[in-house]
Amino acid sequence: MTGLQIVLGAVCAVLLVWLVVLIVADRLPNDYLYAALALVEVGLVAQLVVGLVMVGGDHGGVNVAAYVGYLVGSVLILPAGFLWSAGERTRAGTGVLLVAVFVIPVLFLRLHQLWGAT
Repeated sequence: MTGLQIVLGAVCAVLLVWLVVLIVADRLPNDYLYAALALVEVGLVAQLVVGLVMVGGDHGGVNVAAYVGYLVGSVLILPAGFLWSAGERTRAGTGVLLVAVFVIPVLFLRLHQLWGAT
């Protein structure tokens, strides 16, 4: 795993705890949470660029289509979760954000598996 993935995974872990607290307290996400999500999204875009550069070089037989698909999927998951959550201003909407944030480290693990399979 890259250092960026580890940092983003750690930030996602903190956000997961934050979101669980919001769900239990039945409170809506605030601007600070949205700012943290935007920071993660910036990191995901950076990860996309790094991943595309890695695939453009010697990739040793990595399934490029799957690898790029996971990279692009990781960039799209937070905006999709945010839009869904914004339309559902209840505890369920916060749960959607929780799932979106949880999926990001899972996608990183899959990226690591794909890259390390060669």
